[in-house]
Amino acid sequence: MKKILVSGCLYGDHVRYDDGDVPCLDPLFLKWKEEGRLIPICPEVFGGLAIPRPDSQRVGDKVMACTGQDVTEEYEKGAREALRLAVENNVAFAIMKEDSPSCGSKFIYDGTFTDTKIPGQGRAVQLLREAGFRVFDEDEIYKAKKVLLEMEDRG
Repeated sequence: MKKILVSGCLYGDHVRYDDGDVPCLDPLFLKWKEEGRLIPICPEVFGGLAIPRPDSQRVGDKVMACTGQDVTEEYEKGAREALRLAVENNVAFAIMKEDSPSCGSKFIYDGTFTDTKIPGQGRAVQLLREAGFRVFDEDEIYKAKKVLLEMEDRG
């Protein structure tokens, strides 16, 4: 059975910066969870950041907290851990939380802390893609299903 790397907050873990979660309640996602396919990770927590923690956003190659603290090192460490888990578990792909400075796959916040989104990707997603992994967001479950079925048909 092929495994899928997923953002911990989508899995239902309280790992977000605000100690919240945003569980994915799509029936297919829940089926995959029940089957034991999903491998949850919060790159930010795996990188050493606390829950809760100050909101952070990508600013160029850096990640800055709203407090002005540079948290790039923690985000890099968490991104490397996400990649390690993906490789170790030979995942089919990842489903990551859109807009996150770690997990965004199409959009991220622009670094001004004004709720302005720009095209971009989070650091963990960037590293996963550079290593050849496909990454979907929580609104692309059925695209992911198609890829999973094709992979399993090939054996």
